[in-house]
Amino acid sequence: MSVSTSQFPVTKIAHSRIGEVDPANIQFGKIYSDHMLVAHYEDGEWKQPEIMPFSNLSLSPATTFMHYGQAIFEGIKAYKDPQGNPIIFRPQDNWKRMNKSAERMALPYVPEDIFVDGIRQLVNLDKAWIPTSEDTSLYIRPFLFAVDEFIGVRPAEKFMFIIITSPAGPYYSKPVSIYVQDQYVRAFPGGIGYTKAAGNYGMSMYPTAQIKAMGYDQILWTDGFEHKYVQEIGTMNVFFKLGDKVITPDLSQGTILAGVTRDSVITLLREKGVTVEERRLSIDEIQAAYRAGELKEAFGTGTAASIAPIRALTYHDETMELPALETWETANFLKKELADIRYGRKEDTHGWIVRA
Repeated sequence: MSVSTSQFPVTKIAHSRIGEVDPANIQFGKIYSDHMLVAHYEDGEWKQPEIMPFSNLSLSPATTFMHYGQAIFEGIKAYKDPQGNPIIFRPQDNWKRMNKSAERMALPYVPEDIFVDGIRQLVNLDKAWIPTSEDTSLYIRPFLFAVDEFIGVRPAEKFMFIIITSPAGPYYSKPVSIYVQDQYVRAFPGGIGYTKAAGNYGMSMYPTAQIKAMGYDQILWTDGFEHKYVQEIGTMNVFFKLGDKVITPDLSQGTILAGVTRDSVITLLREKGVTVEERRLSIDEIQAAYRAGELKEAFGTGTAASIAPIRALTYHDETMELPALETWETANFLKKELADIRYGRKEDTHGWIVRA
């Protein structure tokens, strides 16, 4: 189907809940904006999307995704420029990635006008919910899941696509401490590691709870065969500055997410003349660089996390402490550059910004 945003019916909330937001204490994922977009897929086609008040869903206990995990999602952010206009960062890239996930998970293709134009209309409707202080944004969560009322292992035939939004502060308020995981495995080649499937996150909860009890913030996963090549962190892609090069795990194995922020970072660094290598990177190489004084920086990248400095990496009995954050040229440059583009303080020369 092809519909314009002007055709999306809107039922507005009777009384806004925006008064519940404390601008001085915006926590990630704690409160949701007034409206949501809902679209149904039945009989091989998408029905008319609707925007309605944010509310609970009514679903059968036999709903397919609850039993067989056919569910995927995306994460996008909207900001306000200096004039107070809402702007959205790279939603088309998230739309393309969602459809890659959908194909692998036997879910229907989501048309661009439902995904991107739906986000634009929803953000414009709830633009008062976009916070304006530094390091805040409106987090946008599109998700797609199977809703057949059937208990049986088969690809579903009915689906729901929903977009909700939430005012968000920083995902990590300080540099993070990372535990390098070589017992549990996140993904293998041929699996769903490259998708943003709900199951990828569900399987990580137990190992993450274990390392948090040990005092760490997140896991750095390693490959499933040799348990030595770094993959990604639970909530973000990862970069290491070894000497004067920046290295990040490559996407060729299909085991890590092709992050939109990851791609933005690689683009900005290469434009700046920094050598960026996308390749296999072992924890042994990282340890050797640390012992030689060549591990200069390590940071995660993601929509929620943005640029998240890593203060320490622990692998077995060795903790690799990173230098003081004030000395980091690369991560600090990226944090400022991305923020200036996202908040409309700097010209977007890449076509990353979409106006709501």
